[in-house]
Amino acid sequence: MAFLQNERLFSKKWFIAYALTILGSFILAAGFVFFINPYNIVPGGVYGMGIVVHHMTKGLFSFWPTGIPIGLFGLVLNIPLTIIGVKILGPRFGVKTIVGFVLTSVFMDVLTMYFGEKDPLGLANDILMACIFGGVLIGFGLGLIFKAKATSGGSDIVAMIIAKYTRLPLGQLMIYVDSVIVLFGLIVFRDWHIPLYSWIVIFVTGKVIDITMQGVSYDKTLFIVSSQFELIRDKIINDLNRGGTYIPGKGMFNNSEKTIIFTVLNRRELAILEEYIHQVDSKAFVTVMDANEILGEGFKSLHDKITE
Repeated sequence: MAFLQNERLFSKKWFIAYALTILGSFILAAGFVFFINPYNIVPGGVYGMGIVVHHMTKGLFSFWPTGIPIGLFGLVLNIPLTIIGVKILGPRFGVKTIVGFVLTSVFMDVLTMYFGEKDPLGLANDILMACIFGGVLIGFGLGLIFKAKATSGGSDIVAMIIAKYTRLPLGQLMIYVDSVIVLFGLIVFRDWHIPLYSWIVIFVTGKVIDITMQGVSYDKTLFIVSSQFELIRDKIINDLNRGGTYIPGKGMFNNSEKTIIFTVLNRRELAILEEYIHQVDSKAFVTVMDANEILGEGFKSLHDKITE
């Protein structure tokens, strides 16, 4: 099915995809082991559930005196979730997804065995810093996995299944599922600080995933409405060496015909153009928006984006 991303075996693209998956899995695991697990923060997902279960099973098994290993619990939970996901949603979870969550679980438990789980970095008195840096590492690791065209499994699959039967937006459902897990952590640990810290981690993780996937961009999108659109056009093309698009419009107040300029500039070019627009038409209407990702002529090509 079209859901699966297939790379030719041992091709450059294949090596890059699996390198990103392995590296992302290690960074994801390190984020949990060093910054999240020691402080019982529950940032959703199967590993958030694993943290809760790890705490609940402390002293329950002689061979696991500190509780069921978090990575092992995540692995045990991910396997049936993936099987159910394939049956309900179709084969959209490729081999890289399985490799990703297996390696994450292995890395997590191996790092825990080596460094321990009792405040390995001495951040017990600065949980906020642990949340921020934990969110950064988790988001970066997940972003690399997503760039490899894989998924993190776990609660994502649960959200996808619910979305299929409820038609609710997937992004909202993922937040709901993770929030339920966070609240479950509140019930178990009985500490209202935990959900607050956990939502900080979820927020930071989401932002870092976006940055990892799209890159850091200083580009700005502009919509310019001015009677001097031809002069502004000449400035953009001849001085700034940029392109743009004319969009025909009509004023809402008096139905007058308008020509709207749509263009994308960097921050330096934006400052130059704004000063020029003020000189030629101080009454111009200019809308400036952050451009998270620009693909096309003059910027990163769509081909490079898809094939990287």
